[in-house]
Amino acid sequence: MKAFAALYTALDETNKTNEKVQAMVSYFAAAPPADAAWAIHFLIGRTLKQLVQAPKLRAWTIEVTGIADWLFDESYHAVGDLAEAMALLVDNASAANDPSVREDRALHEWVEQCLLPLRNLDDAGRREAVLKAWRSMDSGERFVWNKLITGEFRVGVSHKLVVRALAAVSGVDEATIAHRLMGAWEPVPAFYRQLLALDTQDADISKPYPFFLAYPIEGRLAVARGADDAEGAEDMDEALMDETLMCETISVPAAMSPPDMAAALQERLGDVRDWQAEWKWDGIRSQVIRRLGQTFVWSRGEELVTERFPEITAVGDALPDGTVIDGEIMPYKNGSVLPFAELQKRIGRKTLTAKILSDVPVTLIAYDLLEDDGQDVRSRPLRWRRARLAEVVAQTRAQGSLMLSPLVEAGSWEGLVTARRESRAQNAEGLMLKRLDSVYGVGRQVGGWWKWKVAPYTVDAVLIYAQLGHGRRASLYTDYTFGVWDNGKLLPFAKAYSGLTDEEIRHVDAFVRQNTLEKFGPVRTVRPALVFELAFEGIQRSARHKSGIAVRFPRILRWRHDKPIQEADSLDTIRAMLPS
Repeated sequence: MKAFAALYTALDETNKTNEKVQAMVSYFAAAPPADAAWAIHFLIGRTLKQLVQAPKLRAWTIEVTGIADWLFDESYHAVGDLAEAMALLVDNASAANDPSVREDRALHEWVEQCLLPLRNLDDAGRREAVLKAWRSMDSGERFVWNKLITGEFRVGVSHKLVVRALAAVSGVDEATIAHRLMGAWEPVPAFYRQLLALDTQDADISKPYPFFLAYPIEGRLAVARGADDAEGAEDMDEALMDETLMCETISVPAAMSPPDMAAALQERLGDVRDWQAEWKWDGIRSQVIRRLGQTFVWSRGEELVTERFPEITAVGDALPDGTVIDGEIMPYKNGSVLPFAELQKRIGRKTLTAKILSDVPVTLIAYDLLEDDGQDVRSRPLRWRRARLAEVVAQTRAQGSLMLSPLVEAGSWEGLVTARRESRAQNAEGLMLKRLDSVYGVGRQVGGWWKWKVAPYTVDAVLIYAQLGHGRRASLYTDYTFGVWDNGKLLPFAKAYSGLTDEEIRHVDAFVRQNTLEKFGPVRTVRPALVFELAFEGIQRSARHKSGIAVRFPRILRWRHDKPIQEADSLDTIRAMLPS
């Protein structure tokens, strides 16, 4: 456990990619397989479900430290992270810092013998186990342990960097490591040994391939500096881990004229005939696998969703054995793609009723063929994979739940610029551009595939509420609620947490502190004075929101110093953006 805690500290204290990789290489080179397997599990983001409720942990921390309730709350708000706040407070409690009771256990022992058993204990048993663990650990171990208990373990490394470190330790190429880490696996020594073996045969027939991801056109990273837009945030994470990204990203600003856009694409990408264009759908990226008479449906988040989408399972059952298709699960009815909001009605439901299956049927829009007749065909050029995929789709009887991703035929970059403007009419987010000679890569690689989203919706709104952030921003007001005009009053419209620079955040924080009108717990009502331009990807009606409207992936584009609050947008203006 000491070694894993030291690794966490090393990763958390540097922003340099090579230093992060070297820290992991050093750890995996020395760690026993049982520890290494669990370390990989946590580093790539596979957390454990919260094992103890936060109020219980709060009460036990107060008990151990002897502090007042209000002081715990103030400490938590100052730090912004429950695991860290508990660790810092317990560090100063003599009751939890007796070196004579320290236990030098391995990571896998702490997890398997102390952490996982918490699930089966009553409150008294959990209390005793947690307090004993706190007494048995030093400060660094205690902090990481708290992260694991709360299900909030996260450290600044991407999946790609973990793969890079494991490849360096083992001598196995990164693509093979990435593939072996896909799908369902248990963090046990046998898995770790197989992961790093130079020559091994994977017996798991359900295992998907790593998804190939596209880089963004238009420098969208500049407006995705937080975690509100899951896809944009992932782009940003990759940018921080890949020092070549910013010089490789294609810049085609939305303010460019159509001829200039076409010229920029021509200059950067060459002949349009070397590229395949498709709509960029907004659904659930998935792989449908048919092997040895069984069907498996995996989401891009490595979640097995076979039972959630019976229509797609039926597609898999109809495929030839030894076939893997990459595509998008989309709500689809009466020959048309439906908005993502319709798919949300099915996501997260434990029971799929006949009504929901009828109201929101889904189809698989097939993008690519990854396995054909049991053979991995990812290294073949896209033009071959597309042609063979068309044959497979045509030969598969799937009762309308499988369709080939339609190509956007334009004949020129100018034509594609024009077609992209019609994306929202297709319920698409923009275009995908793929080189016809590209292989199906692993993760995000520059050059072969690009995503070119349409410009987001934008509105000017007024800051009306603020709340302290979390983690490193726990002492700053960074969580904002914005309002728009409705009958002469500012009505709450959207929340946003990202988009401002550090300097702008400091200025807004100072404004909030000097212009707070009311306090409601952690929320501050702010004197209306600041106008910001917000961007968002989608908009829909919502009975759950006071404005009657919900937006998707809201974020701050810029601070409108030039606008008085009277010129902020109205709810009527926003209603006009709703799809007809």
